[in-house]
Amino acid sequence: MSGQSITDRIAAAQHSMTGSAISKAVCKATTHEASAPKKKHLDYLMHCTNELNVNIPHLADTLFERTANQSWVVVFKALITTHHLMMYGNERFIQYLASRSTLFNLNNFVDKGALQGYDMSIYIRRYSRYLTERALSYRLVAADFTKMKRGTDGVMRSMSIEKLMKTLPIIQNQLDALLDFEASSNELTNGVINCAFTLLFKDSIRIFAAYNEGVINLLEKFFNMKKNQCKEALEIYKRFLIRMTKLSEFLKVAEQVGIDQVDIPDLSQAPSSLLEALEQHLASLDGKKMKEASTMIIKFINICQVLGIVLFVFIMISPIKKKSVLLKLFDSKVPFFAQHYLKKKF
Repeated sequence: MSGQSITDRIAAAQHSMTGSAISKAVCKATTHEASAPKKKHLDYLMHCTNELNVNIPHLADTLFERTANQSWVVVFKALITTHHLMMYGNERFIQYLASRSTLFNLNNFVDKGALQGYDMSIYIRRYSRYLTERALSYRLVAADFTKMKRGTDGVMRSMSIEKLMKTLPIIQNQLDALLDFEASSNELTNGVINCAFTLLFKDSIRIFAAYNEGVINLLEKFFNMKKNQCKEALEIYKRFLIRMTKLSEFLKVAEQVGIDQVDIPDLSQAPSSLLEALEQHLASLDGKKMKEASTMIIKFINICQVLGIVLFVFIMISPIKKKSVLLKLFDSKVPFFAQHYLKKKF
């Protein structure tokens, strides 16, 4: 399939006659041609989201109308265009999507009449679920996880424990929806699905960066939490480990299809000793009797384990910064001999 179909040309002509430049651009971005939407059309629509006189609901609704098409190519490209505007358009666009009770009605979408139609329909359904979850996340936290300020003074690192406990499950749900796309390198066989996968890859790195920093914050606060908070935090951390494994598989596919390795982070598996340290601390809060001195020693060992191990798990901190970050975790609470140990180790 090459070039625009007759249907595409007729639709574009109709929009030209009615004077709807946005509708025409949407039509041109979502043609029947089995290739990624053209950059010039995406750039125009992105520019439109920044114009105050542009009706954002009209733009979004025009894209939704294209997802009612019977062709998997048109529907997939409408989703890609929507995703692109969520990523790079004005925040007004995702705000509008988040305000809607429903976005896409594609749970039962199947294109039985085209080559690759059945296989691509599976990924259309999964992709639409992710975009819906992305909009829902924005509605729940009033922020886009892919655009959050990062670093020690970033949103997730400075969040209170109560808010963190509510926010991390939302990130987990969004990352789950993304990883459920589950395309192998053998299934990335055309420009349309490849474009969608590239956008998902970019989102996965940014979402995990926020997720990662939230978990660092969680572990920094772990030994000062109440018992019920420790239980919840431990479950969140266990789920984090599972998602690290799934993300690693996703990134392997990205490497196999030729995404620049410079852009692909190296995810190291968390040592089991860290999880054991957290579980031991929770056990000490669960009623096991210890002498005060023994409790302090065990807690100190646990803290040292976290200080010495945890940041090896995470991908967003360079080796040069590890020592300074580690020493800041508990500040003056770390005894002098522990600081000496850390300085020597790192």
